[in-house]
Amino acid sequence: MNHRINAALLAATLLISGTSCSDFLKEDMQRYTGPDKSYTNTHGFDVAATGIYAYARDEFNTWGGTTGEYAFSHGQACPYEMFQVATDIVHQGKATNDGSLSPFENLSYTPTTTFVVSYWRWGYGLIAQCNLLLEYSEKDNVKWDQPTDKEYYQAVARFFRAYAYRYLVYLYGDVPYVDKVEQDGYRLDFTRTPQAEVLGHIIDDLTFAADKLPEDPEKAGDGKLTKWAALHLLSEMYIMAGKYEEAEKAADAVINSKYYKLMDTRFGAKKNEPGDPFYDMFTENNQNRKSGNDESIFVFQLEYNTSGGGGTNEDWTRRAWNPRYWDDKNFTLADTLGGRGLAQIVPLQWWIGHDDTSTFYDAGDIRNSEFNIKRHWYYNQPDSTSTFGKLAPITDATWAANTRYPVITKFFYGRNEDLTYTGNNKDRIKFRLAETYLLKAEACIRDNKPDEAAKAINEVRKRAHATEITASQATMDFLLDERIRELVGEELRRFTLRRNSEYWLPRVKKYNEYVKGMDEHHFLLPVPKNIIDSNTGAKFPQNPGYE
Repeated sequence: MNHRINAALLAATLLISGTSCSDFLKEDMQRYTGPDKSYTNTHGFDVAATGIYAYARDEFNTWGGTTGEYAFSHGQACPYEMFQVATDIVHQGKATNDGSLSPFENLSYTPTTTFVVSYWRWGYGLIAQCNLLLEYSEKDNVKWDQPTDKEYYQAVARFFRAYAYRYLVYLYGDVPYVDKVEQDGYRLDFTRTPQAEVLGHIIDDLTFAADKLPEDPEKAGDGKLTKWAALHLLSEMYIMAGKYEEAEKAADAVINSKYYKLMDTRFGAKKNEPGDPFYDMFTENNQNRKSGNDESIFVFQLEYNTSGGGGTNEDWTRRAWNPRYWDDKNFTLADTLGGRGLAQIVPLQWWIGHDDTSTFYDAGDIRNSEFNIKRHWYYNQPDSTSTFGKLAPITDATWAANTRYPVITKFFYGRNEDLTYTGNNKDRIKFRLAETYLLKAEACIRDNKPDEAAKAINEVRKRAHATEITASQATMDFLLDERIRELVGEELRRFTLRRNSEYWLPRVKKYNEYVKGMDEHHFLLPVPKNIIDSNTGAKFPQNPGYE
């Protein structure tokens, strides 16, 4: 079934976010000025595809972008952290107690809460750009430089359309499926497409993208999509759709390609300094292949002070994870300590542990090394002569005050020239091979293949110098733990638990004392109120449990 929509309808029904319809249309017409003139040759489509990349990477944008006409902003801090609280890994930091995040920990969000509305708007905004490119690519007047250009740009658009629908399905469940641009009139009679049908469309788009995107990541270039990025995401979406054998095959295609490997030797900017290969992956400038990183499959380009790179508001992840050590008078801001953290989210003790005696990680697991989880803090304020250079203990009091606790260093980032800098402008790895192995393991567990699941998990654990597991240990709970060890902070934990929803509530009840009253209806967000109110031509039911 084909559904049609235009930019004006996105403003009136699907994209309302608190701004007026006329305000959005003004912004939208600037973005799409003269499509009949710009979508006429390969260069025009290349510009359009660049805009799609830019819009997509603004998924965590806080207060405003630096990507010009393509920028998207949620208009508040902490959009990324919404995917982490009310799960089994973190709670909201009380020292900052950011009001944009609080509703998602105390489960008080409503159909008008900012991120409930803005992720719907972001998703359909990205879909609108993709659909526009796809429609104009079929016109007869386009002059392509190469015969393969048309299918290449269609593959980029279809990948990102699938990427957007991935968010919408995970967050809202049944959502309207829109794959065409309407040139005249408004539609106010949308209905909710069943999740299974939307997943089928996602799979179709990713299958096309995997067939038409380039194979060689070196030739594709930094930050550009490849066949393997599409297959990685396809594996995840097959799991979501309950097609486990297909998920295994998609993951295997990536794993067995000649292009990627788990990084088990030192590389990049600090390879001759103390550290380990896991630490190297998150060191500034080490995310792309040119640094020697053969594990990254898809990377958003957010490099600091670089044309086309990131800005101060596009990714605040390190401010969220890193403690407010600078609140202690015996500390001063330092780039080596991650700059100015705000502790908007704080790791739960059950997995990160209070000290070196944590049993969540095996002895020798490099993911638990001091390079990757900072457990030892030293006073660094030169004016405090009595404490300078001495060990600053982590206590229950410092943890509660959010000034010191064990913290992952993946998001340590500071600028010597501006230690209060807000951004986290390292390039952002979205997919890497370690997760591909864990997706394969997830599919195998679901498909009752514990031997194969253990083999996939053990590839990741061998790189980490952790003890290999047996088939009997390859359970979903173990896998969910292993994803924390390997991917914490990188994965959207809400998505992982939504995909394995029978484990979400038991794990939250077991591990997260800060979440009270969660039940199954919280696995989905409510549909934004403006969407339901504007859709006057057809019934558009709200998700159960929300008014």
